[in-house]
Amino acid sequence: MSQDASAAAQNTRPYFSVCVANYNGETVIRDCLSSVLSQEWELGVELLVHDDASTDNSLEIIRNGFPRARLVASRENAGFCESNNRLARIAQGEVLLFLNNDARLRPGALAALARCLKEAGGMAVAGLPQYHAGTGALLDRGSLLDPFLNSVPNLSPSRKEAGMVTGACLCLPRALWEAVGGFPPWFGSLAEDLFVSMAARGLGFPVRVAEGPGFDHWVGAQLGGGKVEGGRLRTTFGRRAKTERNKCRVMVLLWPAAFLATLFPLHLTLLALEGAALTLVRRDTLAWRRVYGPCFASLWRERAFLLRERARCSPLRRVPPWRWSRVFTPVPHKIPMLLRHGMPRLS
Repeated sequence: MSQDASAAAQNTRPYFSVCVANYNGETVIRDCLSSVLSQEWELGVELLVHDDASTDNSLEIIRNGFPRARLVASRENAGFCESNNRLARIAQGEVLLFLNNDARLRPGALAALARCLKEAGGMAVAGLPQYHAGTGALLDRGSLLDPFLNSVPNLSPSRKEAGMVTGACLCLPRALWEAVGGFPPWFGSLAEDLFVSMAARGLGFPVRVAEGPGFDHWVGAQLGGGKVEGGRLRTTFGRRAKTERNKCRVMVLLWPAAFLATLFPLHLTLLALEGAALTLVRRDTLAWRRVYGPCFASLWRERAFLLRERARCSPLRRVPPWRWSRVFTPVPHKIPMLLRHGMPRLS
């Protein structure tokens, strides 16, 4: 290739590759994709969509309404993590932005993310302020983490460093994505954002939240639950089971040895007590059978596999524990949530 042709190829390469994993999103996908295509960004934006064997009309909406989108239509349901991994493998951009199909970018969001990455030295995980799509209320500016990896929403505009940013709008350079290994496909969905954020911090790179425009998110539109309604936390058995299982997986994979030896047994003990308390309060074993029992059973079955994966992830634990844990809060987040909202509604 001539030097002129090489320069032309570089000039046509997009800066952002926006990756949208879609499954049965016919009520939200138009707003999501339109919000990407309406961004004013001079360095180029590539839009990629993976349809995960939707059974509604969303695939036709994408095909007929968004010809600029590069569409990957899967014949089988691969799950959220693998859908995004597939998009990342074919993306051409220097920076990857993973955007939920139930999220929409506010004007200027891409420019804000680019500024955030530049201020962080180019290698960082970046997110945007998250707003409730229905009410416009600020949900978080990224999250801190409690000792057991529960996310603690950050609302302070003065705090730029976070423990994690939500996978509903998660941005990072391709080089960092490849360094952390992408989303673990065997997670399915949930806590994949926690894995990537923690893995990046383990490599010594920051997790930041951009100033300025954020994004709107219909929280729980795809997986159900995960939101407060009428002053009570509403969630689903499926969401809780996946969240607790995958959080435990992240602990095993990425926690420093000192944390794993001390906090992991305590976490499992408290999780068992939580399940027992819900069983007693509700006077049925449904929560134990749908959430807590499967979590413990899965961890036991996977114990050898998880230890092998921990060894494989050892390069992602480079920074000293004191530096790695500076985005932690001392109080387990479930305690203030329980005091504020009472027992969660499970459905």
